[in-house]
Amino acid sequence: MIDAHHHLWDPAARVHPWLDPVAHAPIHRPYTPADLRRQAAAHDVRATVLVQTVATAEETAGFLATAHASNGLVAGVVGWADLTAPELALPDDPLLVGVRHQAEDEPDPRWLVRADVRRSLAALGARGLAYDVLVRAPQRQAALECVRALDEVRFVLDHAGKPAIAAGEWEPWATWITEAAACPNTVCKLSGLVTEAPWHSWTADGLRPYAEHVLAAFGADRVLFGSDWPVCELAGGYAAVRALTDDLLGGCTATERAAVLGGTALRVYRLDGCGFAGLDGFEGIDLHRPDTG
Repeated sequence: MIDAHHHLWDPAARVHPWLDPVAHAPIHRPYTPADLRRQAAAHDVRATVLVQTVATAEETAGFLATAHASNGLVAGVVGWADLTAPELALPDDPLLVGVRHQAEDEPDPRWLVRADVRRSLAALGARGLAYDVLVRAPQRQAALECVRALDEVRFVLDHAGKPAIAAGEWEPWATWITEAAACPNTVCKLSGLVTEAPWHSWTADGLRPYAEHVLAAFGADRVLFGSDWPVCELAGGYAAVRALTDDLLGGCTATERAAVLGGTALRVYRLDGCGFAGLDGFEGIDLHRPDTG
């Protein structure tokens, strides 16, 4: 299995504006590569994608160093770059597989369609890197316009577009997912659902309609699993998310499961070019399908 979305952090070393010491008290502590290795060993994770948590180039450099020291466990890093800068500046590192900016936190809900951001996203695509889209309801329309306008860029929707499950949202999220799935340059992470639901009372049956809609809209070969660890510790932890994922994929074929649990991540993030040696078991996956660049 490949975990295509997890984080590491140390609140004492760097300010994380979203990590509230009260609301997020259970996870307001350091999470280290050693912690990741224990989770990976416990849940048969063969490789991971480490995703940015703050808008700093320093974190990206640190994550890349962590990846290089991980002996292949961290197969790729989705880092951060200033997309509003006159020229896109990125590390020249084979383990950098994508970029993310927390667009959900921008005061302007149309930040993703700004001219400077669009220019940088086009440059990102020209370098063969993916862009992870982190939005909530206010930013979804701009995100949709963005992916439609930049068909040469590979876009990855984080956490299925963050439906407000705890508030009972289905529409307009469901229609937005269908519209996003109509864009062949876009894929979707089956991740983060447990923390969009009530943290202490979610059930697999309550989350199933959201997962089934994502799978029906995108198809398994455009869906990828992510634990969102350690954020998921707020709502049950890695083991609970792993068991939930197996449950939600219960109706899939073996080929479809292989795609969601690894093949899609290999292709979308181009992990075959990052020195990841664990390709056995994914021999049937076409790593260079044109629909994801």
